[in-house]
Amino acid sequence: MMNVRDLGSQGLRVSALGLGCMGMSQSYGTAEERDEAESVATIHRAIELGCTFLDTAEAYGPFANEELLGRALRGRRDGVVIATKFGFRFGEGGIVGVDSRPEHVREVVEASLRRLQTDRIDLLYQHRLDPNVPIEETVGAMADLVREGKVRYLGLSEVGERTIRRAHAVHPISALQSEYSLWERNLEPQIIPLLRELGIGLVAFSPLGRGFLTGAVKRAEEYPADDFRHNDPRYQGENFDANVRAAQRVNEIAATKDATPGQIALAWLLHRGPDIVPIPGTKRRRYLEENLAAAEIALDAPEIAALDAALAPGTIAGPRYTARQMAMVDR
Repeated sequence: MMNVRDLGSQGLRVSALGLGCMGMSQSYGTAEERDEAESVATIHRAIELGCTFLDTAEAYGPFANEELLGRALRGRRDGVVIATKFGFRFGEGGIVGVDSRPEHVREVVEASLRRLQTDRIDLLYQHRLDPNVPIEETVGAMADLVREGKVRYLGLSEVGERTIRRAHAVHPISALQSEYSLWERNLEPQIIPLLRELGIGLVAFSPLGRGFLTGAVKRAEEYPADDFRHNDPRYQGENFDANVRAAQRVNEIAATKDATPGQIALAWLLHRGPDIVPIPGTKRRRYLEENLAAAEIALDAPEIAALDAALAPGTIAGPRYTARQMAMVDR
């Protein structure tokens, strides 16, 4: 069975690798490629293998991913840690803004509980900072739900140092969810040291660089228009070519260890510290099993140094988000 790790200093224990469920409902691949039966089977297989930290959000679908997870977990709820996120307003075109007003926090948590078919959320994140609502008010509302037993632990996503400190002063924050991988290392100078100072764990999303670090990549224009990668600046033009070259070192080390490039990327993350939990996403059992096998791969100091150098901060070409998406990141 998979090892467990402590997320933060408040008692939340999760599997060393989690499962990101978003792609089961949106963003990666086409609707025709999604198969609910296979997604449910993937969730069940994750639990069998000890990967019991399951990540979703009201925004995924929207709503459809929480509903899928709720159906998949019938009869299995007590064996898993469910993490979900709130913080957006939705319209016919999907997300139309952010909303972390205290009254909205309560509304969305009640709705998430219904969709997930559970009486509690193990880890509740604010998905994106709402600049119109003081973080103290939002976290205060989240803390009320902890006291009522509807939420167990609190998290934040994609926020900066000042927000983290202010939130943690209201109620202990157990986890920050943010993008972190060989491909994206912006957290290293300031955020990770702060998390360790405060006793907050890091949940690393997109730990495979949105698939780039698996080696099985195509140029942006070769993906469907509704696939996240179609508009990803790092998959476009000269950025793509430069990033293929940068990722070559991952492929070379994988070849020496009879592993896949994705497994090496995940192993690197697991070696960054016991307070970091990657949540690679997949909708198929085959890739789930491949990802989880990364927990068994040992990297020595020269291999880690070679990876650090090959994909050092600044070597990846292109911003990690479009300008519109970056505007929602609190940095």
